[in-house]
Amino acid sequence: MTPQDQALHDRVTASFAARFGHASHLVVRAPGRVNLIGEHTDYNDGFVLPCAIGPATMVAVSKRHDNNVEVVAADFGDARDQFNLELPLERNIEQPWADYVRGMMSGVQNAGYALSGANIAIAGNLPKGAGLSSSASLEVAVGKANLALADIDIDNTRLAQIAQRAECDFVGTKCGIMDQLISAQGKAGHALLIDCRSLGLTDVPVPDDVAIMIVHSGVTRGLV
Repeated sequence: MTPQDQALHDRVTASFAARFGHASHLVVRAPGRVNLIGEHTDYNDGFVLPCAIGPATMVAVSKRHDNNVEVVAADFGDARDQFNLELPLERNIEQPWADYVRGMMSGVQNAGYALSGANIAIAGNLPKGAGLSSSASLEVAVGKANLALADIDIDNTRLAQIAQRAECDFVGTKCGIMDQLISAQGKAGHALLIDCRSLGLTDVPVPDDVAIMIVHSGVTRGLV
C-alpha cells in the first residue's frame, strides 16, 4: 500500500469507527483516471485510451441485519445519508453526493443482485470537478463493496455497466462507459484501450521510463 493509499485508508476507517462504533468488515478502493487519447468518443462508439491513477475513493462497509443503509461522507464533514433498500429510492436534493451511493445500490438491485443493509463510510483524495472521474470511482467502490458484503462476485465490466447506468439514469448525467470501465478494470503500469462498440479491452503497458503527469489547471468542470 502506498503512503497515499495508507493515509486514505486510515481516514476512511477512522470515520467509519467514529460513526458506527466498531471496525468495518472490509475496505474497497477504486481509482480515478486520466484519459490519454479519445475525448467524447466513448458515447459515440469510438476508441479511448485511459489509465487508472493513484488518487482514489475508498469505501469502508459493514453488514447490517436489516435493509437500512447509513452512509457517512468523510470529505463533507462527516455528512450523513440514510435510506431503506426495500423502498423506492429517490434523489437527495439537499446532498447531491448521496445520489451516487443511492443510484449505485439501486442499480445493483435492479440488475438482479440482492443486497443487505449496510453501514458505509466514504473518503477520497480525488479533487472534485477536476476531470479525474471522482464520481465513477465512487460508484465502482460502492458497488464492489456492497456486492462483496453479499458474497456476490460479478465481472468488472458488468459492474462498470451498472455504474454507468446509475450515473445516467439516477444521477442524470448522460455519460459514456469509459470512466467506470477504467476504474473497474484498470491495472497498475498499464493504460487500457477500450473499443466502445464491443467493450473489448486491451491492456497497453506504459514504458518504465515514462511518467504520466497531471497538472491541475485550477478550473473546475462538471458533467451535467
